[in-house]
Amino acid sequence: MRIAISGAGVAGAALAHWLHRTGHTPTLIEQAAGFRTGGYMIDFWGVGYQVAKRMGIEEQVRAAGYEIQRLHSVGRRGEVKADVDARIFSRMVGDDFTSLPRGDLAAAIYRTIEDKVETIFGDSIAALDEHGDGVRLAFEKGAPRDFDLVIGADGLHSNVRRLAFGPEQDYDHYLGCRVAACVVDGYRPRDELVYVMYATPGHQLARCALRDDRTMFLFIFRAPREGTTTAPKSQLRNEFRDVGWEAREILATLDGVEDLYFDVVSQIRMDRWSRGRTLLIGDAAACISLLGGEGTGLAMTEAYVLAGELERAGGDHRRAFDAYEARLRPFIESKQSGARKNIPFFATKTRFGLWFRIMAMRTMNFGPMARLFASTVIDDFDLPDYGI
Repeated sequence: MRIAISGAGVAGAALAHWLHRTGHTPTLIEQAAGFRTGGYMIDFWGVGYQVAKRMGIEEQVRAAGYEIQRLHSVGRRGEVKADVDARIFSRMVGDDFTSLPRGDLAAAIYRTIEDKVETIFGDSIAALDEHGDGVRLAFEKGAPRDFDLVIGADGLHSNVRRLAFGPEQDYDHYLGCRVAACVVDGYRPRDELVYVMYATPGHQLARCALRDDRTMFLFIFRAPREGTTTAPKSQLRNEFRDVGWEAREILATLDGVEDLYFDVVSQIRMDRWSRGRTLLIGDAAACISLLGGEGTGLAMTEAYVLAGELERAGGDHRRAFDAYEARLRPFIESKQSGARKNIPFFATKTRFGLWFRIMAMRTMNFGPMARLFASTVIDDFDLPDYGI
């Protein structure tokens, strides 16, 4: 089948890989002018890692990844208040664990198809017109084209979801926080293979050293959904300039940042992920939020399962879409529930909450508490073997 995929990030590229591998003709449609790399750091494990193995990209993922050694929670003057051995996470989930920039994972996936799959950069879908045996797409720039299926893999603010299912506010559930991330060159101080976090009530600021003398910064803060039209950099300066630690030095680096990720922390919850010949995957269908920590791996899993169910259904898209959703929905909804419980850790409201968080982090170095935490990160999902 000819299958249009809106979005050339992790979900879209992974789906294009599996569809091409199973004999379909996918076309990636990406609004950005070129492929995006870098981005904020993610932890990569679980079923998503198993899918990466089946794709044959484990070596590239490992090469792009970082084996973080320590997790530090620091005080206002930089003193270490909690020191966690980060290797406890790999002991929980096995050796299949690494940390890497989200865009670098997407690039590893895209390299498997870049000479095999058509990618349209710098354009987006303007209208969907479904007819008896296909869907005609109108584009913002290009000429209309016909496809058999349309897949929205275009993230939290999905264009395909808006066109096929209605406005974003019908499905968006704001979790009370905003998040920003960027990468800068030459920042000091620098702690190799250490993820350093600093928190005050309602705010968290973190840094992680990357290769080539780069540093990634992550900002999380509580904020109302409505009420501000301030530019992102100004919002960050207003929120973090007086919090202490290295905040003023970090904010000073924003002047030279051109690629700043800035967004709300939300979940997408829908009764159905498909309508007719259109289906959503990844954050477009059921964003668990950045605070869930596993959205990228889940997107890769969804891509694999969708391609597998299309193969099993012999191209019967309705049967495949139903099987895909029945298999994945309970798992994804459990991940969304877990992500909502993480909010107090990432954006603690009170000073007592901050003290409790530090105490909890200190106990994670001990076996019983680590095993208790493991129950929240181990995937309760049997990845099917579709033989593809």
